[in-house]
Amino acid sequence: MLYLPEEKLKKVLIEGGFLTEKEFENYKKKAERLESDIGEILISEGVITLDYYYQLLSDYYKIPLAKSLSKKIDPKILSFIPEIVARERKAVAFDFDEKNNLLKVAMSDPTDIQTIEYLERLTGKKIEPYLETEQNLERLLSIYAEQSTVQFEEVVRKSVQAASRMKVRGLEEAAKELPIVQLLDALIYYAIFSEASDIHIEPLEKEILVRFRIEGLLREIARFPKEILDPLVARIKLLSSLKIDVHYIPQDGRFRFTTKTGQVVDLRVSIMPQLHGEKVVMRLLRATRPLSLPELGLLKSSLEKVKKAISRSFGSIFICGPTGSGKTTTLYSILSILNRPEVNIVTIEDPIEYAIKYVNQIQVNPQAGLTFATGLRSILREDPDIILVGEIRDKETAEIATHAALTGHLLFSTLHTNDAPTAVPRLIEMGVPKFLVAATLNTVIAQRLVRKICKNCIYSYKPKKSEIDAIKEQLLILGVKEEEIEIPRLFFRGKGCPICHGSGYKGRTGIFEILDINDQLREMIGAEGFDLEAFKKVARQAGYRTMFEDGLKKMELGITTLEEVLRAVRE
Repeated sequence: MLYLPEEKLKKVLIEGGFLTEKEFENYKKKAERLESDIGEILISEGVITLDYYYQLLSDYYKIPLAKSLSKKIDPKILSFIPEIVARERKAVAFDFDEKNNLLKVAMSDPTDIQTIEYLERLTGKKIEPYLETEQNLERLLSIYAEQSTVQFEEVVRKSVQAASRMKVRGLEEAAKELPIVQLLDALIYYAIFSEASDIHIEPLEKEILVRFRIEGLLREIARFPKEILDPLVARIKLLSSLKIDVHYIPQDGRFRFTTKTGQVVDLRVSIMPQLHGEKVVMRLLRATRPLSLPELGLLKSSLEKVKKAISRSFGSIFICGPTGSGKTTTLYSILSILNRPEVNIVTIEDPIEYAIKYVNQIQVNPQAGLTFATGLRSILREDPDIILVGEIRDKETAEIATHAALTGHLLFSTLHTNDAPTAVPRLIEMGVPKFLVAATLNTVIAQRLVRKICKNCIYSYKPKKSEIDAIKEQLLILGVKEEEIEIPRLFFRGKGCPICHGSGYKGRTGIFEILDINDQLREMIGAEGFDLEAFKKVARQAGYRTMFEDGLKKMELGITTLEEVLRAVRE
């Protein structure tokens, strides 16, 4: 989002009679507390409207407002910028001057010269940038989804009809038939457009159920006739180099899918025999650029802590959280920052989810004797500067990793703990000597994923007593004094609209807690009789704040809801 310089905004609003200087300073303090921009705070508090703020931006930067929703957009113009690029760059084509080869593009940040130059290379057209709100951009992006839904339904209908009429001998032959090929391609394309993380193909008694996991929740997409199951599963097995004629044992594989626009997606395949046939789950692993740290959802203070932690030359950094909490995404984002020509980065993973250029990635293979522990021993002979161990699961791996961190290597790994401080007793329980944990542990990051409120249907409301009580109860458990608890005046949620499929949510972000290990905390780790609660109190005095508190800031900013934050921290 583009922002207006604070002094300029202050001058305009005070002169316009929107607020006094004292009121502006109060809102400024709130913005600092929430680690946000004062413009966003003034909009959320209703001091100014979003449209008025964007008019100020337009006047200041001398860039016209798009007003792209005031007329219908030609699908051909929209298609000049592929959907994946439009979503990633927050830039949508809405008009085209054919005579001058000039493409008008609505952007969230029309001052972004790199994006403009990239779009000019991509489209072969001169780009004229226009300013547009993120809400309106989301509506424009939904046009892509509407088009892909119509196309998907049409392809599926024709493919299912043709597949039902197929008369072939043998599953391998059926797997190569055009209707089956088109049906699977359509499913994968639609999953990519829907930003799904997984495709579930589930055999029922008389039909096949297809569901996508979108923003952490499964959503029904289609139902097919049961007779298509075997050739469809055979097609997936063929692509994944699995045994087509084996039906009664689980099989795992992988294949790569490339879209017409050149987007590469790896699909990790799991096939499991069920009561009514073989069930397939395909995990979509997009080979896109790693997210930046702010894109992960790190607020300013957390961002500075992470940057400081990863700038060290040795020691260990752990990312904690349950499966599906975004740990791998965070690790890859950090590695992309550290990935420089003068640095040797080696990883050992199970599985390798994303290939990273210039990073030496090793896949665990227990059948061949390549475990995390044996791989880590070999890595130490490869002259690494930075080591990533996908997960520390046992004493042997934990000890080798800790010794590596002690001998001049920067080590990253993950642990399954509920919060950051619990990583300390977990390592000790694994058998790592206390003095080694104290000497090597630099930082622990714990995280969860929460759904973001849909920008198209967001609204504010006054909190109920039950919601206020839930916040107070959770904060008191965390050790916050009652007199220090501040309850926001307004809460936010989504009404539900076509863009968010009625859920009120669109997209996900992270909530985080960052625990920096200072000298006092190191002494506590190395001392006899480690006391976790006392450790948390001292950490809190040093600036440690919990995921729940990070989530409350994002709730107050209108990024997520209280329900999502409570759900995430109670996982």
